[in-house]
Amino acid sequence: MPSHTGAVTSLPRVSATRYVQPLREGGSLPAVVETSDGLYVVKFRGAGQGTRALVAELIVGLLAQALDLPVPDLALVDVPPPFGRSEPDPEIQDLLQASHGVNVGVRYLDGAFNFDAKAAAEFVTRDFATRLVWLDAFVTNPDRTHRNPNLLIWQRRPWLIDHGAALYAHHDWESVDAERTRTPFPLIRDHVLLGQSGDLAAFDTLAGARLGEETLRTIVDALPDELLAPGGAADERERYLRYLLARLAPPRAFTAEAVKARERRLREPPRALGARR
Repeated sequence: MPSHTGAVTSLPRVSATRYVQPLREGGSLPAVVETSDGLYVVKFRGAGQGTRALVAELIVGLLAQALDLPVPDLALVDVPPPFGRSEPDPEIQDLLQASHGVNVGVRYLDGAFNFDAKAAAEFVTRDFATRLVWLDAFVTNPDRTHRNPNLLIWQRRPWLIDHGAALYAHHDWESVDAERTRTPFPLIRDHVLLGQSGDLAAFDTLAGARLGEETLRTIVDALPDELLAPGGAADERERYLRYLLARLAPPRAFTAEAVKARERRLREPPRALGARR
């Protein structure tokens, strides 16, 4: 089944039926899992980053859809108690036992390969790079660098993956005041596609119009209770909505920071391959 972009959609719920293989590239030990709706790469609630990382996956993925950026289909994956009991690896056993209930899956893209800035640059358009740089600055995503682009190439197009590190303010809501909510995002200087992006200020106007309150509310309303604070899911959805709306309110300091970072990047000499490792 092909993945999609476009308008924000609801999140389907599927059931995990077979653990296929772990993906050990990251620290959270995601895995390819067979479900009632085919293969998904599943991020588990029992991993060290906890459910906040799964919430970030959902919010950023749905925001990307709203901005016409290609992301694999998102789903809520139910892991039943018997699942994975036959796994011989004790680390995997422990992870699955701690992940009973709702987890987050992204459609497995069969045949996809990791993006490399030198080998796969032809698949990245200026429009794609502009949209992605703006999105990553908006959601404070530090994890789209030359070292770790978190992009796949599938069917000759780049696809966004792995957004659990974004929205890091939600790990300590109590310290997030109005000033911190509106802060720029200096780490955008390390973005893998910053130099390929175009007119970020022009896209800022388009994105601000696209991501109105109705769209943002649709996104936070899609978050399942099971991944939010027990007994306070409605309040937590409102907290995310207030944060996103406040961050989106013009003038947007994160856009101005990205524009300056892009100008500095374009003045730099080309990076040697060794500098990217």
